[in-house]
Amino acid sequence: MALSDLFLINGREYEWADISLNVGGIDIKGFRNVNYKESQEKEPLHAKGNKPRSIQRGNKTYTGSLTFTQSEIIALKTAAGSLSLLDIKVDIIVAYTPENSAKIRVVTILGAEFTDIEEKMAQGDKFMEIELPFVALDIIAA
Repeated sequence: MALSDLFLINGREYEWADISLNVGGIDIKGFRNVNYKESQEKEPLHAKGNKPRSIQRGNKTYTGSLTFTQSEIIALKTAAGSLSLLDIKVDIIVAYTPENSAKIRVVTILGAEFTDIEEKMAQGDKFMEIELPFVALDIIAA
């Protein structure tokens, strides 16, 4: 079986309609974008000669962002009570759950903290989108 066969659902890729999002135990319906990234510092090690002898690895970093509609931000702020969204730590669960398929993929983003909240609208906008960038402790995919 090819690696690509593990992620195809009845011959197709996951699509936007397959994604569910849970932030801090709250099921989110009004999300417009989700992205997350794992990165690691890497540096070539040079010794004799002009070619690297190996690649040294350093710290890992987990970042991403969620984009919500304004009503979801209001609901999250209400759930946070007197705390700012910048002061809370949440686990984020992104589930890829296609209908009529047992091939479910769950990504858990552990200990996420939001770094910015910027609300803005411009003339002609029909609704407000608010992006919340975050840093996290780990990303686990199952």
